Amino acid sequence: SIWWVILSFTWFLAAGLKWGNEAIAGYAQLFHLAAWLIPSVQTIAVLISGAVDGDPVSGICYVGNMDMDNLKSFVLIPLIAYLLIGFSFLLAGFVSLFRIRNVIKKQGGAGAGSKADKLEKLMIRIGIFSVLYTVPATIVIGCHLYENAYHEEWLKSLACVCPNSSVMSFKEKPLYSVL
Repeated sequence: SIWWVILSFTWFLAAGLKWGNEAIAGYAQLFHLAAWLIPSVQTIAVLISGAVDGDPVSGICYVGNMDMDNLKSFVLIPLIAYLLIGFSFLLAGFVSLFRIRNVIKKQGGAGAGSKADKLEKLMIRIGIFSVLYTVPATIVIGCHLYENAYHEEWLKSLACVCPNSSVMSFKEKPLYSVL
């Protein structure tokens, strides 16, 4: 997710602020440092706080399997923040490219149509890549939000020895088609 932010930020620098490849490449080490340091700090914070827990059914260890506060603070908030920050850089870059495209079309002249076509192809490629990243990332966030919303009810329905325990509403069982 942090790589998405860095990719959209560098694309914004190139498209929105008109930075050259050399200028962006000069900051490559800083981008790599951020891309490795931020998740490392998050991982250390998770381990220090003891937020890793195991699923009693599958035995899979993950952050926030049983403690929904850990899921919110260590998984959901960073994922949503990274997606929104990356999307805002992407949107700002697209706005800049649309302005550049309109200027090229208004200027006209020799080769203006060809330049505008190349710019539109670039915008389409970036748009397709962005959709291919943001849709699955949004689905993952949605699944975590769904689990966060109904986790307690699911646990109560499984642990409760009620007279009508065979009759459960759809909220008391996870809809695996959603997950």
